[in-house]
Amino acid sequence: MPESVGHKPFSLSARVTSLAHATRGLVTLVRDQHNARIHICAALLAIISGWVLRISITEWLVVVLLIGWVLCMEAFNSALEYLCDLISRDEHPLIAKAKDVAAAAVLLSALTAAAAAALIFIPKLLERLIQ
Repeated sequence: MPESVGHKPFSLSARVTSLAHATRGLVTLVRDQHNARIHICAALLAIISGWVLRISITEWLVVVLLIGWVLCMEAFNSALEYLCDLISRDEHPLIAKAKDVAAAAVLLSALTAAAAAALIFIPKLLERLIQ
């Protein structure tokens, strides 16, 4: 039976190559994007806080998912910025809007994560202060 257009049979070497590309993208994100490093520092702070405050498994689930969500949004925002810069280095109102909306997605995800962190960590911190 002929292969579908654009579909290749499974290949372990292709999966390894795909993983290498993804790893290169992660390195690029961390190396080149200042905001990604800020999000990683915030993630490390949340992880340390969760460990010190002994948050529940459900709270860990929320923390881990939101860390991943924010980092994914930052990665997509960066990818869109790279593409926009490839298309045109000149000022263009639609490129500016695309970049602004992508940045807004990162901001919204970070604000959501911060709100969840406040709901998880503030009561635990207050409880420790009261004791």
